[in-house]
Amino acid sequence: MADVARTVWQFAMAAGWVFGRGAVDQTGQYLAKRSVRCALIVSDANIERLGLVARVTTSLANHGIRATVFPGCVAEPPFVLAEQAAAVGGSQTDIVIGLGGGSNIDVAKVAAVLLAHGGSPRDYFGFDRVPGPILPLVAIPTTAGTGSEVSHSAVLTDRENGTKVSTLSQWLRPTLAIVDPSLSDTCPPTVTAHSGIDALVHAIEAVTARPFRQMANLDPQSRAYEGAYSFTELLASDAISRIGRSLVRAYHDQHDSDARDDMALAATLAGMAFSNSGVAIVHALEYPLGVLTHCSHGEGNGLLLPHVMRYNLDAARPQFEKIARWLSADSITTHCTAESAVDRVVQLQQAIGIRARLRDLGLLREQIPQVASIAFQIKRLMDTNPRPPSLSDLENILEAAW
Repeated sequence: MADVARTVWQFAMAAGWVFGRGAVDQTGQYLAKRSVRCALIVSDANIERLGLVARVTTSLANHGIRATVFPGCVAEPPFVLAEQAAAVGGSQTDIVIGLGGGSNIDVAKVAAVLLAHGGSPRDYFGFDRVPGPILPLVAIPTTAGTGSEVSHSAVLTDRENGTKVSTLSQWLRPTLAIVDPSLSDTCPPTVTAHSGIDALVHAIEAVTARPFRQMANLDPQSRAYEGAYSFTELLASDAISRIGRSLVRAYHDQHDSDARDDMALAATLAGMAFSNSGVAIVHALEYPLGVLTHCSHGEGNGLLLPHVMRYNLDAARPQFEKIARWLSADSITTHCTAESAVDRVVQLQQAIGIRARLRDLGLLREQIPQVASIAFQIKRLMDTNPRPPSLSDLENILEAAW
């Protein structure tokens, strides 16, 4: 039986996926087919100011669907916002719509859990603690980065304990993901950069995760991810190629619709890949880093990425050679080494203005042991990394990045 387990992997994503410019204006049509009567829209003040909330509510109203709006989301959201959103929705809500960046969608996910099962967000932190189906969830991303529209995770901030916390459950995968690249056209360059490098981290960590055959040796009750396998590599490779050719273009030209379409698709593909294969110590280190420095999740991930890649090089050298090829515009004639994958990522960082040193984010050197200690406790991410790290390994990575 153990031998069979080592040959089996599974794949999951959102139940439905719609992609294309103008798709958001058909939201009401999609939900009317599901007999929705009253929707809770979880968003933020900026998305509302840009008129994107109105586009959704208008589409809903055209199909006889009432909408209640919670516009209170913020970047790196504390988990109390999920409680507030659920309270605004109340007992009449029969579907939750997360509209905005990944933070908004994550708040919507946890609000949908609370509306279905009650309790506190703390009751569901960790892996597989959601007891059953949540309120149906529609995810409409306005940035190209997090992949939350297809993932099984929600990351919120626990300010009391100084870290970010994840709720991971297959029940969190949205009923419907509506990916309309035009919604990212208004993203300023900084948001484009931070969300885009975040998608690259997702894809690279998915490809370089421990192979699924090795993950099968872990306790299934604590295994949040499958490990790397051929199908997730297929998704991630396409995402990496698209990011390599389009992220810098999208950053420099807000009106390059082809580049923005590429990035929107790349982000979702990377979301499909990482939410099955897994993310690893880049994310583990960013969780406490983001709380301490208030940097965006994407920039924290993007800054750490090359340093973690160097640490993992010898444990996943064939995968890094592939990544170098996928990131290279002239991969046929260019000799791609594992080290050149790191070089290409650093070039991307520089081209889109990702800060290069942890001190630039405001991290104090004396805080390095605190960041490493908190990260080291996130066992599911330590287990996914291709090279099992020690606490001192994490401290050394942070020292190199500082």
